Amino acid sequence: MTTYVAHYQSPAAADVRGSGTFTFESEGKAGSKTNLRDARLKMLELFGRDAVSWTIERVEKKKANNTISDGQMTLDFRPPKAERKRAVRKDWW
Repeated sequence: MTTYVAHYQSPAAADVRGSGTFTFESEGKAGSKTNLRDARLKMLELFGRDAVSWTIERVEKKKANNTISDGQMTLDFRPPKAERKRAVRKDWW
């Protein structure tokens, strides 16, 4: 099972307002019906009946925690990305 992060928001006229994120596990792909159903069920488990009118805005895969424990900075020796050159616009036609 993969861990996902869901972003939710309540309607503007709701009695109990809420917005934020929560994590959940699902076997479905991000954005699939099974994944959204699992997110909805987890949201209802966490927040109860107050979350019935809330909507899930988006679901994304949780990124790996890539923190360095010793606090040492890492150096990046890759060449800088080349800037995209814009085409010259000719106004005479």
